[in-house]
Amino acid sequence: MTGEIKYLSEWAKQTFHYAVTGIFVGLIIAGFFICMDLFSSLFLQYLGGYIPPSPRYERHFFYFSPLSGPVHTWLPLPLAFIPALGGLIAGVLKYKLFRVAKPELHETDVFIDGFHNENGRIKAREGLIRGICSALTIGSGGSAGREGPSAMLGATVGSLFSRLFKLDARERRKILAAAAGAGIAAIFKSPLGGAFFGIETLYRRDMEVDALVPAIICSITSYIVACSLFGHGHLYEIGTYDITILLKPFSLLLFLALGIACIPFVYMFIKLLEIIRTFFFGKLRMPDCFKPALGGFIIGVLLLIGCFVAGRDTDTELEIASGILGGGYGFIQEAFYGRLTLTVLAFIAVAKIIATAVTLGSGGSGGSFIPSLAMGASLGGAIGLVLNYFFPETVRYPWVFALIGAAAFFGAAANAPLTALFIVCEISGSYTLFVPALLAIIPAYSLVGRRTIYPGQYETRRESPAHKREFMVDLLEGIKVKDAYTKGVLTIPGDNTVKEALYFAERTGHIAYPVIDREGRMIGITTIMELEEEREKGFAYKRVSQMCTRDVIVAYPEEYLEDVLYKMDRYNIGRLPVVEPGEGGERRLIGIISRSDIIREHCRRRSLLRSSSE
Repeated sequence: MTGEIKYLSEWAKQTFHYAVTGIFVGLIIAGFFICMDLFSSLFLQYLGGYIPPSPRYERHFFYFSPLSGPVHTWLPLPLAFIPALGGLIAGVLKYKLFRVAKPELHETDVFIDGFHNENGRIKAREGLIRGICSALTIGSGGSAGREGPSAMLGATVGSLFSRLFKLDARERRKILAAAAGAGIAAIFKSPLGGAFFGIETLYRRDMEVDALVPAIICSITSYIVACSLFGHGHLYEIGTYDITILLKPFSLLLFLALGIACIPFVYMFIKLLEIIRTFFFGKLRMPDCFKPALGGFIIGVLLLIGCFVAGRDTDTELEIASGILGGGYGFIQEAFYGRLTLTVLAFIAVAKIIATAVTLGSGGSGGSFIPSLAMGASLGGAIGLVLNYFFPETVRYPWVFALIGAAAFFGAAANAPLTALFIVCEISGSYTLFVPALLAIIPAYSLVGRRTIYPGQYETRRESPAHKREFMVDLLEGIKVKDAYTKGVLTIPGDNTVKEALYFAERTGHIAYPVIDREGRMIGITTIMELEEEREKGFAYKRVSQMCTRDVIVAYPEEYLEDVLYKMDRYNIGRLPVVEPGEGGERRLIGIISRSDIIREHCRRRSLLRSSSE
């Protein structure tokens, strides 16, 4: 009873920590949004005479009458120079007045780096400066998103509270990941998407499962705070649709093709981001503080090119501007409304990739979350319009392809399929688009592979310094399998029948048995369950060599125990056959190595180490 009370007390204490962290994250993100709204009104509205569109349910707090009247006659030369101005101010703050560590990292990578390499710590000063610079970059039209800085600010709050609560490194990392997700939940009004963002974007092919419950608690509390201040509901409005049409086999095949179509554009974005970052921080010889301004100038040039493509059509020019400048929030809403032409969608599908790579690669502050959604929405919307032309009865809602394309693009680029899936569900307000979204996200995510827009991601938990001690035991360094394996091992001859093998297994009481030939070479492995299954099928007199599993994970005598332990963890296996390799791929079975053998050898070495030190 005492143990249960102690457990409940600890659970209540941790839940309180997570909830308080989420509340403060929500408040910090609210302040960040207001600051960014102020800068956007000052730079784009007042100086540029441009009022960008916004999501249907997003609130704004500032309005400044344009200095020279609204922009109706373009080319918009004053507006084209504003991203450079914002980049200059942000660059001076970030690299001159208040120098930040690791300037080549953009804001989401700061959170990822803090988790893996800084023991769950992000300096409050660092987070504050980067947050202000992000508001300046985005508010002046730099092609970056506010979600990355929100995740970083949330992680900063989590780091601050973990020190306040005097938590250990493991708990500190959990709160850091949870608070980063809470930042996304507050700014994007997506509690589930935010929670999974915090635990999923840390790895390419894994997630921080231990932080799932903290992430959900933090995200829900921060979401409630954000809704209390900015209104309830989602950011975006979408149209109505007939789900029965979208779930027809041919429609589902088209969504699958949409996911595959996203792959070359994801490649292009990741590669261009890498090239531009290398150019600005590796080859370009100029003060770092001026680099974001140069990036902003290139954004302005890209805007002028877009206006030339528009052919002096004011509405088209404004639509292109909404796609290039800022994160593209209003552009995404227009894509969900289905109001954008094929020309605009096709141009932004490429231009947004260039604009975002230039903004972030030049050292500008911001994230790639919303820009990735904008790239996917423009690509998906363009594909939807083309398919609508050829298959009007099947593709009645081209804008749905914009929504699904946005999720597929982000899920592949960030290696975050579950985050992308929940974003679709939370934007649409239901799970009816779950299957179409899944069909687009999975092939895009799977085929992009290890490439990512977040270079700080580790492949799995095993590679992360945060989990090094969980997967690697220092005492095992240099110890080989031949020093620890068990030589006596029960085997089943391959010539035995299933009936004979079952009789042997029932007498010996084990679950799995290596299968060998007459010379002692291992053929494969079988289990009592597989043998029972064969008997039930009427194959009691079938040779074991004909039904055993031949593709077996094995260990070798000269292999190190660290590597064997990694194999066991990766394939979820408790023991491995030990074989000696021979000519022509032959494998002679000499024993077996199990987790208990490794633990026993560890204890033996530890005892020897202790006795030698006494």
